[in-house]
Amino acid sequence: MNKKERVFAAIRGEQVDRVPVGFWLHFPKDSHNGDQSVQAHVDFFKQTNTDIVKIMNENLVPCTHQINKATDWQYVRPINMKDKFVLDQLDIIKRIMDKLGDEAVVITTIHGTVASAFHARGGGDGYETLRTMLSTHLREETQIVSDAFRHVSEGVAEFTKACLDAGAQGIYYAALGGESSLFTDEEFEAHIKPNDLMILEAAQSASAFNVLHMCKEQINFQRYKDYKPDVVNWAVHDNNLTLLEGKKLFPDSAVIGGLDDRSGVLVNGTDEEIEQAVYSILDQMGSKKFILGADCTLPTEISYAKIKTAVEAVEKYNKK
Repeated sequence: MNKKERVFAAIRGEQVDRVPVGFWLHFPKDSHNGDQSVQAHVDFFKQTNTDIVKIMNENLVPCTHQINKATDWQYVRPINMKDKFVLDQLDIIKRIMDKLGDEAVVITTIHGTVASAFHARGGGDGYETLRTMLSTHLREETQIVSDAFRHVSEGVAEFTKACLDAGAQGIYYAALGGESSLFTDEEFEAHIKPNDLMILEAAQSASAFNVLHMCKEQINFQRYKDYKPDVVNWAVHDNNLTLLEGKKLFPDSAVIGGLDDRSGVLVNGTDEEIEQAVYSILDQMGSKKFILGADCTLPTEISYAKIKTAVEAVEKYNKK
């Protein structure tokens, strides 16, 4: 099997020659855009030999009006497909596709409703400490803030289609807002979920597959049960949901994960420890509807050799 055949067979639940592998990380700031970004993605793929290339998206929804109080959300403007951040990201996707062709399955990062609204609020930094602004403002001015979430999400849905038209074969949907301490179930159901589903539908209507990444800690996974993702990914090591439990919760989805992204053997272990950890995960998960990966993005400074060791461990496992 080639990489594309392997990944798509795994998603469909068919027999594979070996479990496919997908890892990713944020590249250094000088490789966020242009030639440097394109080359960074290609180099990562070539040096690690993963099956999936995830195109990182450092071109965030811009903050055109600083949000300080709830009524400020009325000034959040819709995304335009001629905005610079859109054109810059589409250029990266097209150029990566030109370089890689059919060598790998290429998915692109789509920041979901909550992440994109947070970026529009005032940039990408400080989510851990500032995220409660979203729920607080929603409760203070429900209609204004909910409308802003909708405006942003409509633009992200259009942007998703444009990314797929540029050549990406699927999306990695970074879903925030599932944290039980941020929104209530009722708030999530009314103001987050419909927008998430609208964006995911944009990918599905383009016949692309989606990876649902349920980001952060203390996630209420029940909120995502009927999102119907092709692939699911979450921070196993930060939540009370094991890989096997997640497989049961999303029985029609493939699972990607297994290794911790910020600590543990992949980050700090020896080659032998990485190999044994991969063997243990594969013993547990089997070879159907599973893709070896990490909880989230790996550290920028991680050695690519460690990632390649994990890929090679999968290859060795299949030959045992």
